[in-house]
Amino acid sequence: MATGEWSPDEIRNLVSRLTLEQKVAQLAGLSAADLFTQSEAGPAVEPLRIKDIRPHGVGHLSLAWFLGQDADSMRGLLAQIQYVVREVSPFGIGALVHNEGINGFLHASGSQFPTAWAQAATWDPALVRRAATVTSAHMLDAGIQLMFAPVMDINGDPRWGRVHETYGEDPELAAQMSVAFVRGAQHEPGVLSAGKHFLGYGASEGALNQAATQLGRRSLVDEYAEPFRRAIVEAGLSAVMNSYNEIDGVPVAANRWLLTEFLRETLGFDGLVVSDYDSVNLLRTHHRTARTEGEAAVQALSAGLDVELPGNANFASLADEVAAGRLDEKVVDVAVARVLGIKARVGLVPGFGQPPAPAVRPDRAEAAEVRRAIAARGTVLLQNDGILPLTPGERRIVVVGPAADELRIHFGAYTSVSSAEMPLGMMAVMEGKVPGVDPATFNFTDIFQTRMPGMDPTFEGVARDLHPDAPSVLDAVRELDAKVEFVSLGGFGKDDCLDAGTVRAAVAHADVVLAVVGERTGWVGNNTAGEGQSTASPSLPGDQEDLLEHLAATGKPLVTVVVSGRPLLLEKAARASNAVLLAPLLGEEAGTAIAHTLFGLINPSGKLPSTFPRHLGQIPLYHGHHHGSGYEHPTGTRHGYGDLDTQGPLYAFGHGLSYTTFEVALDERDESDDRPAVELVDGVVRARLTVANTGAVGGETVVQLYARDEFASVVRPVRQLIAFTRVGLAAGETRSLVLEAPVERLHYTLTDGRRGIEPGDVTVLAGLAADALPCAATITVG
Repeated sequence: MATGEWSPDEIRNLVSRLTLEQKVAQLAGLSAADLFTQSEAGPAVEPLRIKDIRPHGVGHLSLAWFLGQDADSMRGLLAQIQYVVREVSPFGIGALVHNEGINGFLHASGSQFPTAWAQAATWDPALVRRAATVTSAHMLDAGIQLMFAPVMDINGDPRWGRVHETYGEDPELAAQMSVAFVRGAQHEPGVLSAGKHFLGYGASEGALNQAATQLGRRSLVDEYAEPFRRAIVEAGLSAVMNSYNEIDGVPVAANRWLLTEFLRETLGFDGLVVSDYDSVNLLRTHHRTARTEGEAAVQALSAGLDVELPGNANFASLADEVAAGRLDEKVVDVAVARVLGIKARVGLVPGFGQPPAPAVRPDRAEAAEVRRAIAARGTVLLQNDGILPLTPGERRIVVVGPAADELRIHFGAYTSVSSAEMPLGMMAVMEGKVPGVDPATFNFTDIFQTRMPGMDPTFEGVARDLHPDAPSVLDAVRELDAKVEFVSLGGFGKDDCLDAGTVRAAVAHADVVLAVVGERTGWVGNNTAGEGQSTASPSLPGDQEDLLEHLAATGKPLVTVVVSGRPLLLEKAARASNAVLLAPLLGEEAGTAIAHTLFGLINPSGKLPSTFPRHLGQIPLYHGHHHGSGYEHPTGTRHGYGDLDTQGPLYAFGHGLSYTTFEVALDERDESDDRPAVELVDGVVRARLTVANTGAVGGETVVQLYARDEFASVVRPVRQLIAFTRVGLAAGETRSLVLEAPVERLHYTLTDGRRGIEPGDVTVLAGLAADALPCAATITVG
């Protein structure tokens, strides 16, 4: 057999040559933490330990992001580990190494990008693809083959702490971003993408992490699975990670309908299914569907979950389960064949597939250009009465707010900052420095919820050490206007409080007040958002709402910058402020992007990927709700909240202002062209539009195309996003454009179980936001 040529039959033959113990070894992870040793010189990595703890081979290496302090040391350690793995593994099979990559390469040496939610706010899939391509090069350079990204979860409930990892609430926006990411991630031969979390994870009950998902099968299949469906078909998604939740009483990690019947048989996925960390354990400790490790392993493997991560706590029992007759070895063989098929694709099986791809150094100049573009296009102007943009030196500006001079607040989880904070937080716990926490009984998974008083300066120092050239908002504003003053007002803590007199005195001589507020997001520390960190009320923490109300009471013009990776309840902030600018966790480019936007060097063009509710009681709130539900009803008034004067959102999905104005209209041609502006041709919805910049400065906007199926035997959404495009126009310029979408975008599960659309009228809508759709036309689907 020539190198690079192999077939599924040959992979199955290779499987047949392995012992049962060697097969099982391919189905589990080895944590990099298990290779650390402690000496007087400090912790060190000892790859030779693999021979003792994994004598039958290593399937996967977990937690690689904790290896090495820089790119060279990480690369070297992984090469040493891989060398020992090939020595102990049958036929010299290497370990599949994975790493996180949703915001860039998760390591101190990696290029970082604004969060996925910020990327979605650009409505620019091309930027997402470019970012993923850079991250892929980092993976290949380090010797890592599997990227755990993108996060394809749909979320309509901002109480959930992981919103910032997602592309927002809309299946179409998330699908286009996911496809772009996977194409970029798999651009380099030797690197594959794993989409997560399958399925419905972002719709957990009460927005609590790992809680049950109360969704009907049509919602799962038609809406929440759309990004996965598209990434599989359009981008060749190679791996999928299960979600932690249970659906209708069955944990996803043990759900055969989801992982086999739907994912593989219906969606046509032929890749690898890996467990989210500890999710097989949770069958015993959390869901309690399994009594023993062996029972949990059998449930997961039989459902179609191929690999347990990060270790082998449960899958180590698979050989015993086969020996006892509780599991057919053929089930093990199927999973092993999938693992080896993926390994062959990335050069980890000698004699199969391509040899390991040569290292491609990441293009750091490209990374810088992309992250600047994302930050510039992802900043969203929520409201503005004309006070913005500011002019340097024209008025006395006083800056306040706890987020003004902090860098860390602009980073979310799965970034270099959060990764560096994790060991520091664990060390503080183990050394007994965290009040109320007993190191002897501490559970590692509780690290996300543990408050750490006094650690904020340490964590801020970490962010500044990792990104020494990144300015805070205050620093960046002062670079443009040296006369800006700063007064430290406001805090994130529960005990922070302000009195009106202190605020009034602080800004008495100001012509304009700039308040920079928000919430911290991450893994450890005093965060209010992040993995495992849901909030009952997604509001500005501490005394920040009071700060804004006290500022408004002074009568001084107030510009508010909100730093957040999810929608917050901002009605009080909106009432108090003359302008509100959203900075959706822009990372190291945040300070510059915000300052340049405030002073008009950047004309804002970001659009919201999620709906902002005006009241806690509206949650969950999202634009694509069904007829008869939600806040907007094309057929007339429906039941609403009697104690709310306005039923709709504070800021709608797709909303985002500019320093210029735009108009969108149907492109009605002259009499010689009798084609309608909106038509269905060869299965494609095509809309001819004109977009005009009606203001005095050039700018960019995002033209959005929606559709509504007017009548169906299954209740349909009041609107579905089906296409969009970003366009830049000079002042006074008008341009014609065509937006297209295959009619399959409107398909759903019919009453007989098939996927399609019934004949009838479809209303096509176009505009600049979900609540600003002036263009409408009707097409008939035959």
